[in-house]
Amino acid sequence: MSRNTKINGLLLLLVAALAVLPIALGMGEGKEEPFAGADAQAETAITELKPDYEPWFSPLYEPPSGEVESALFALQAALGAGVLAYYFGVRKGRRQGAAAAEAAQAAAAADTAAAES
Repeated sequence: MSRNTKINGLLLLLVAALAVLPIALGMGEGKEEPFAGADAQAETAITELKPDYEPWFSPLYEPPSGEVESALFALQAALGAGVLAYYFGVRKGRRQGAAAAEAAQAAAAADTAAAES
């Protein structure tokens, strides 16, 4: 097993542990929304500290439900992952193309040298 395979396996186990441990240890028990996001927690804290607080601005678009908001967030994440995957694919392709061109140039130089002798 190569070093990269071991590192990838370890990272996969770490991500799985980060996803499963909070649920397995019951870290969300006793709360109305056990795994609420930071936005909801900040809104609750601000409301408790200063009940008459009014936001400076309102959102441009307010999704009709939490499901639509989650779907839009998932779409945003998928688009971001696609852009990153494209970037890394192009980088790898350029690197492989440069290596192939260098190998072809070396082979051509070797053929020329062999033909001259």
